[in-house]
Amino acid sequence: MTTLVMTGTGTEVGKTIATAAIASLALGQGQRVAVLKPAQTGVAPGEAGDLDEVVRLAGKRITTRELRRYPDPLSPEAAARRSGLPTLGPGEIAAAAGELDSGHDLTLVEGAGGLLVRFDPQGSTLADVAWSLGAPVVIVATAGLGTLNATALTAEVATRRGLNVVGVVIGAWPAEPDLAARENLTDLPIAAGAPLLGVLPAGLSRSTPEAFAAQARLGLSPWFGGQFDPETFPSRVPRRTT
Repeated sequence: MTTLVMTGTGTEVGKTIATAAIASLALGQGQRVAVLKPAQTGVAPGEAGDLDEVVRLAGKRITTRELRRYPDPLSPEAAARRSGLPTLGPGEIAAAAGELDSGHDLTLVEGAGGLLVRFDPQGSTLADVAWSLGAPVVIVATAGLGTLNATALTAEVATRRGLNVVGVVIGAWPAEPDLAARENLTDLPIAAGAPLLGVLPAGLSRSTPEAFAAQARLGLSPWFGGQFDPETFPSRVPRRTT
């Protein structure tokens, strides 16, 4: 049984797409897969959330569990405060992850925003969840300017808290990458202190499940069961001067 904690360098970095891609590959290998979303924010009751997106892209054989849902697009702590709904802490999240882990080959825990986004007034974060579980952390990052600093900060605080960062995945690689994005292919693993484990093309959310599975296989490393090679990928990127 394996549990991975999926975090991002911020919001809208492609974390849900990366989670769905890893789940898709695992399902293709015949594994039993669960995805846990401790706190879904910015979504009203009855509306589709991140887990619905994961299932739509990766397949209905995934077990999903959402522990809290808050309507405001805020941190879980702030969203709970505004809505009056209960907060949740690392103990409850770890217990749910452990339960899912006992019945699945792979359990993915997808955070909200970055690693230190707070769940409650006590300051609990996804870092505490990862530590409680002893689970490796995957960082999902953007491709362009600013990503090196955000990735380095995330990796450094994770390491200082005793977490194991296994790699970084670029969640949305642009069709026409600029100079910064191309150079970041070299520098992101240095910033993360961990290998580049994948580059997923932008726009994957519009894919059919079959096309999504094919792109996941091409965009994720053999560590996840894919074919991505960080050594040869840069040579296939179109060259621009800016």
